[in-house]
Amino acid sequence: MPTRELPFPLFDADNHLYETEDALTRYLPAAYEGAIQYVQVKGRTKIAIRGQISDYIPNPTFEVVARPGAWEDYYRDGNPEGKTLREVTGKPMKAIPAFREPGPRLELMNELGIARTLMFPTLASLIEERMRDDPELIHVVVHALNQWLHETWSFDYQSRIFTTPVISLPIVDKAIEELDWCLERGARVILVRPAPVPGYGGSRSFAMPEFDPFWKRVEQSGVLVAMHSSDSGYARYSADWEGSRLEMRPFQADTFRMVAEWRPVTDAIASWVCHGALYRFPELKIAVIENGSAWLVPLLDQLATVYKKQPQGFPSDPVEEIRSRINISPFWEEDMADLAGVIGVERVLFGSDYPHPEGLADPVTYVDALARMTQEDQAKIMGGNLARLVAV
Repeated sequence: MPTRELPFPLFDADNHLYETEDALTRYLPAAYEGAIQYVQVKGRTKIAIRGQISDYIPNPTFEVVARPGAWEDYYRDGNPEGKTLREVTGKPMKAIPAFREPGPRLELMNELGIARTLMFPTLASLIEERMRDDPELIHVVVHALNQWLHETWSFDYQSRIFTTPVISLPIVDKAIEELDWCLERGARVILVRPAPVPGYGGSRSFAMPEFDPFWKRVEQSGVLVAMHSSDSGYARYSADWEGSRLEMRPFQADTFRMVAEWRPVTDAIASWVCHGALYRFPELKIAVIENGSAWLVPLLDQLATVYKKQPQGFPSDPVEEIRSRINISPFWEEDMADLAGVIGVERVLFGSDYPHPEGLADPVTYVDALARMTQEDQAKIMGGNLARLVAV
């Protein structure tokens, strides 16, 4: 039984699975066999992308993982003792079947009081950035992962677990082909990285007109676009400041990276209006997941200033366009009532990030952050809004 009963069903916008070791390789064509390997380094298993060992995820087999919600105190109270993230994380645990398979996960959801959830992969976030100079390889590996996701989890498991296939956009025709493949297999939501799209001629915004055929197909399908936090490639910019060539390492403390932590999502949402795709596709549904909401008001203030000076650069007020179109799943430690006052309660989504350490060990406790809100508004945030977006 859940730790408490709520008078409305919970639809969690942010749950995660942990991939098995063959998730990226089981369906990888023979011609690309060496692109992804698991290697031993000082007795630990690491993932190597085209021969380059990555520490982006320090334990890519997920055999041992951090406890769900291990960082709750860190986010609630800060870190006055100056502990390392390893000390904050505490004793890890062995991955349980519910982290790997939909059947056991459904049983765990029943225990946690979660009626439905979006289910995001974890290892997938390293793919695009580490293959950015090889668009063809990105599409091949993404499809191999989506095949594994569909076979192992399905994209719609008993109308309760909606696993999110990854869509990468470097080659538009291939992106559309991947989208159609996923839609044919029941996908209700797709995962698109909040980052410039890599390509043969360099990177460019996903909101540029060249991607309109893809977004038109997305709009026609009614599928929800989830822009979940990822490796958006911004480590390249901090490297210029720090004289380093290290990849993004989210599990290592880096104060300079933390200062600019929301730059990727800020740029991504700004691009939707500055490059016009949000205007060109008025029925497109977009949700920003696990990026918090601290970036929102500063961005809106900046856009208001830009619009005041250059109104001819937008079809209409970009601030109102974002407020009326972008759905946001904020962190539990943020002020939900303030956020609802900015974008409307209908666009605020509950997301627990379970079972990641930065998430909630007991997802239902997210409702405590809504104490200042009416029960009707709590019901919208805790599930009703997402149910409408996913059409369940």
